[in-house]
Amino acid sequence: MNEDLLSFIWRFQYFEKNDLRTDEHYALSIVRTGHRNSNAGPDFSESHVVIDGVLWVGSVEIHIRASDWFLHSHEENGAYQGVVLHVVWENDRQAIRKDGTPVPTLSLKALVQDAVIARYRLLQDEKETIPCSSAYPAVDQIQKFAMLDRVLLERLERKAKEVTWLYETNRKDWDQTAYQWLGRHFGFKLNDAPFQRLTGAVPWKIIQKHTDRSMQIEALLFGCSGLADVNSDDVYVRQLLKEFRFLANKYKLHGAAMESHEWKFAKLRPAGFPTVRLAQFARLMCTPGSFLTRFLNAETFAELQTLFQIEQSEYWREHYVFGKKAKSPVPTMGADAANMLIINAAVPLIVAYSKQKQLPDLLDRAIYWLSEIPAENNRITREWASMGMRVKTAADSQALIEWYNGYCKPRQCLDCVVGAGLVRGS
Repeated sequence: MNEDLLSFIWRFQYFEKNDLRTDEHYALSIVRTGHRNSNAGPDFSESHVVIDGVLWVGSVEIHIRASDWFLHSHEENGAYQGVVLHVVWENDRQAIRKDGTPVPTLSLKALVQDAVIARYRLLQDEKETIPCSSAYPAVDQIQKFAMLDRVLLERLERKAKEVTWLYETNRKDWDQTAYQWLGRHFGFKLNDAPFQRLTGAVPWKIIQKHTDRSMQIEALLFGCSGLADVNSDDVYVRQLLKEFRFLANKYKLHGAAMESHEWKFAKLRPAGFPTVRLAQFARLMCTPGSFLTRFLNAETFAELQTLFQIEQSEYWREHYVFGKKAKSPVPTMGADAANMLIINAAVPLIVAYSKQKQLPDLLDRAIYWLSEIPAENNRITREWASMGMRVKTAADSQALIEWYNGYCKPRQCLDCVVGAGLVRGS
């Protein structure tokens, strides 16, 4: 037994309630279990219970053993003065409030069916990647789709909070936030951190002054990235560094330069090298207007896709790295990479902006964009597909990734619609 399961049992009343009594032998009826509290303080708030004919409204505290009340020093904490019922698995000591009055106790060990605990343990002990995989095909479709909708919104909400944090860090500058958020995702996970640092070191207010000169944009970004080889005899490199020295003096950027070792090349295909991605990002900078405005103005998904049809400059169509010409043309940004940028950069940005500006139509547009993109193909989505789950669009795959990472991997089955249903035995 653990407190998560005990809280679940209390919340959904999965115990025998006929002739229910407290451990002090007073008649007990439960009008309202209360709201689960995820912050400090008692576990459930606004609970309504009738004890010996008297209605009590207050909090309920959950413990495995009643003596945990004292282990957690609740008897000294005024926040627990309003606890009207102590729900425990085993009652080994009477709980006392700060004012010295006893807290009525309800022990559940003798009231819970063994089958509920057995079904929970079966999920927790499952060795498969997704704990309910063997039972999943028999789960009601309504439960599956209810959870799918829920986790998609949870994922969008979580990512929107990251954007909002960046927005606050940037002193509520949406243009800088959009530029930095998009730049970060040009790192395609492995180089997210250096890309975000670079876009912080070379702010949008400088970039936007040079959108008509691609060489200057490349000089600013490659110069500050630390990737350019200062000892190279390559004509492009010499011109790039000359331009950077001028711009670095003009904008006082010398102290902002990064080290080349911060960028990762290992385990990447050449088309995904940070040098190539940075060249593509630089080319994207050459379109007038902020990224946020461009996303907001894209009324159709086709218009949004057009924004990411990026062809890097001539030098980077022939080079994967500085000074070494490629044997064949370097690919431009492909549809898969563009879709990943829409999924991970454009959509969360629009969701965060829609919430901050209270524009629900924008949120609907972002979700629609996800429904227009093919599903991601990775280990997690393949696992769900093997269980018969629908994985057709990016909305599906994003939801299933969140479902797995937020519930299956940490075994939070009781917080999952499907898992909770299996424990209940429905």
